Amino acid sequence: MNSIELSVIVPVYNEEQGLQTLFDRLYPALDKLGVSYEIVFINDGSRDRSAAILREQFQQRPDVTRVVLFNGNFGQHMAIMAGFEICRGQRVVTLDADLQNPPEEIGKLLAKMDEGHDYIGSIRKQRSDSWWRHVASRAMNRLRERITRIKMTDQGCMLRAYSRDIIDAINSCKEVNTFIPALAYTFARNPVEVLVEHEERAEGESKYSLYSLIRLNFDLMTGFSVVPLQLFSFTGIVISVLSALFVVYLLIRRLIVGPEAEGLFTLFAIAFFLIGITLFGIGLLGEYIGRIYQQVRHRPRYLVQAILEKPE
Repeated sequence: MNSIELSVIVPVYNEEQGLQTLFDRLYPALDKLGVSYEIVFINDGSRDRSAAILREQFQQRPDVTRVVLFNGNFGQHMAIMAGFEICRGQRVVTLDADLQNPPEEIGKLLAKMDEGHDYIGSIRKQRSDSWWRHVASRAMNRLRERITRIKMTDQGCMLRAYSRDIIDAINSCKEVNTFIPALAYTFARNPVEVLVEHEERAEGESKYSLYSLIRLNFDLMTGFSVVPLQLFSFTGIVISVLSALFVVYLLIRRLIVGPEAEGLFTLFAIAFFLIGITLFGIGLLGEYIGRIYQQVRHRPRYLVQAILEKPE
């Protein structure tokens, strides 16, 4: 019978400078909760000493520490998926290793689960990010909610809690590309969001650039909705109708006014606009086809080099 009540999953990528601080805060915070727990660290192909530091920490606290070592860098979400597949807790919390989400806030999420919620999202009270991250996040959140109908106020906050039923449902999915919080939201019966504290990164640098954030949101929208394709099809219909009307207008104008060359650049502008729309549509269609291609290859989503854990 499973006696572990809580599993905390922490993906790690090049975080050697801040890991000791994480240990000093995470373990005491969980000890104060008074529940049986395990911490699952997933080293996502770090190129620094993160793997060695995690190994040392496992040797110090083997009773509650498990370490998964990837043999390459497969991304944060694949690292969390690996943690989901091996964790044993009835409740699961994901936490970034950079301490921007304080470990002391985990108790707040568990208290919400005690009220009957099966998926707990989080909203950062006062974000300590740059201004462009604020603007980009708001814009992407509005666009994503309109397209996917998935309501996440702060999708960039990885401090989230999941019930065992949600974890089992996520593990049953074999998607190559996915966004875990959105996937959990689609499975949740009674989701809720709570306000949590947010701190500046103590050590190291953020692994998410502007391009990475745009790429993540694009994957989210194409992975959970076909609305972009439908919108493009509707746009194509509208442009086709307008183009036909414009051709009729030019034909009537030629019959009334006669031949003229003044509108040549206007026609060029319209042609370039239509070419741009066509290229964008081809790229969007290619994104969906590329997802199908990645899925049908059935390649492993990640490769595990070793798992450090205390034998049961």
